[in-house]
Amino acid sequence: MLQHRKGTLLLNNIFAVAAALLLTFGERARSFEMLIIGRFIMGVDSGIALSALPMYLGEISPRYIRGFIGQFNSILICLGVFVGQVLGLPELLGQESRWNYLFTFLALPAVLQLCILPFVPESPRYLLIERRDEAAAERAFQRFLGKKDVSVELEEVHAEGRAQETLHTVSVLQLLKSKAVRWQLITVIITMASYQLCGLNALWYYTSGILQEAGFPENIVPYITLSTGGIETFSAIISGLVIERIGRKPLLIFGFSAMALFFSLLTVFLNFQSAVSWMPYLSYVCILAVIASFCSGPGGIPFILTGELFEQSYRPAAFMIAGIVNWLSNFAVGLLFPFIQESLDAFAFLVFVGFCVLASIYLFIVLPETKGKTFMDISQSFAKMNKVPVPSTSHEMKLVLCSDIEKNTKEENGFKMESSF
Repeated sequence: MLQHRKGTLLLNNIFAVAAALLLTFGERARSFEMLIIGRFIMGVDSGIALSALPMYLGEISPRYIRGFIGQFNSILICLGVFVGQVLGLPELLGQESRWNYLFTFLALPAVLQLCILPFVPESPRYLLIERRDEAAAERAFQRFLGKKDVSVELEEVHAEGRAQETLHTVSVLQLLKSKAVRWQLITVIITMASYQLCGLNALWYYTSGILQEAGFPENIVPYITLSTGGIETFSAIISGLVIERIGRKPLLIFGFSAMALFFSLLTVFLNFQSAVSWMPYLSYVCILAVIASFCSGPGGIPFILTGELFEQSYRPAAFMIAGIVNWLSNFAVGLLFPFIQESLDAFAFLVFVGFCVLASIYLFIVLPETKGKTFMDISQSFAKMNKVPVPSTSHEMKLVLCSDIEKNTKEENGFKMESSF
């Protein structure tokens, strides 16, 4: 299904609309079955969207803003969380008589996408490499880039196709067996597992309790927790603005390292907050710092990397594996954290400190920087680790790839030669 990027996104909206209807009318129908089925369908929608959308964004984006465009996925997720918090306030829909109407908002993005997405081009890389439809790929490039002459972009994708081990989309099993992308796959699995095992979801368990221990009345807590959604959105926006300057690798390492630091401080503050009256305030500051650290890199970049580390034929299978690892890790945290918290109490976050530190070390040693590189360049960065021959770059490809000194721009024969992809 993921082989068809635009088609997958379109069809996936049907799940969102169906889930919104079931969840909205389940309470009125007094049917818990409708609520359970609606949640299940919404989970299917989320799983597909978190694979298909980052893949599509990565393939349609020029390489010099690929990270910036990819971070919109994370930014809008954070914005959705914040909007949900606002709509859930008691003055709006956060009451027993109105809570079910919150679910109607699930259908709004889906309906909007159903209206707009049919007029958006398919991924030009998919059209050219997999469908072999050069005319459609040329039209897609022209619409995305806003220029008529896209011969340079077409030749770059052609060169990538010629260098690939196979032009046929590989299966998940074939990807798992392939030695040519072994370290890319290991890196994506570790990064995506760390995305969940870093402990952010477990952090929400403590937020309301810390605020109440700080002396805030229970009816004020929902308004203060709006700051968590606000800091999420703000940090994701800042990350999107700087990702093409700083790079993916530094932001990931910084994010996981900062989370380890603030989780450690939070552990100290939680152990003393019953003895010191102002300690809960420091605990809440640490919670905000952990959230900001997560959204600065680990919150969005794993999805960008999954698209960047693999060539066209491997990409759908890679996103399937990344999605499976993501949701299994999420399930593991949700299932095991209550037992960890019961056994370790305030020291439970030290488990996540260990995961964050290990992730930072692995990324520092193994992950190459992908900022501004073509998909072929990134594959060549892993060739030595995978112990496979470095793919040869043709003369035409060298012409396509403009030097960083020239800022990807070259004037030749009176027209502008610029490699965007």
